[in-house]
Amino acid sequence: MTIDEYILQHIEPEPDYLYRLWRATNIHLLHGRMASGHLQGRLLKMLVQMIRPKNILEVGTFSGYSALCMAEGLEDGGKVYTFEINDEQEDFTRPWIEGSPVSGKVEFIIGDAITEAPKLGIMFDMAFVDGDKRTYQDTYEMVLSVLRPGGFILADNTLWDGHVVDPNYEKDQQTQGIEHFNDYIRNDARVEQVILPLRDGLTLIRKR
Repeated sequence: MTIDEYILQHIEPEPDYLYRLWRATNIHLLHGRMASGHLQGRLLKMLVQMIRPKNILEVGTFSGYSALCMAEGLEDGGKVYTFEINDEQEDFTRPWIEGSPVSGKVEFIIGDAITEAPKLGIMFDMAFVDGDKRTYQDTYEMVLSVLRPGGFILADNTLWDGHVVDPNYEKDQQTQGIEHFNDYIRNDARVEQVILPLRDGLTLIRKR
């Protein structure tokens, strides 16, 4: 038994609906591993329960797995506003969101969150950033502008399969985007942050 298998056997079980979504994501979509999955999904739910946000902004819906996990943790009246810039994703994702037990807590929006999220006129308590790595810094600045003081940002993929420390890896634009983002927030006095070595790296950021 691996340590990962041991962990999954000793945490809250993955709900059947999310397991079926995870399976469908990996069968039908390219890069299915981008879905959060059991461990990260349960962490997202618990963080929502700890932070107790009213409004959550997600940048990068993909198949909807992470949005549904966060919605699970929301109290009554809370909502996840999740943006997906790839309109070709809608035919797969929307039915899964609308058919879920927490569909009433998720607003699925096709569009560029950087330009469209501020137009909602909502002050968010929490954000999950998992979109285009090349624009992470721009996304971060947008999120900060609509996040209340004391609010939290979760940024995914910030270790990028270890490529951020691999001197032999050819640094493509995605990798460079992650590296620039990590360096940028390290020196940003507006926030405090910690990187968790979970899956592909998850950075927890608190706005001062």
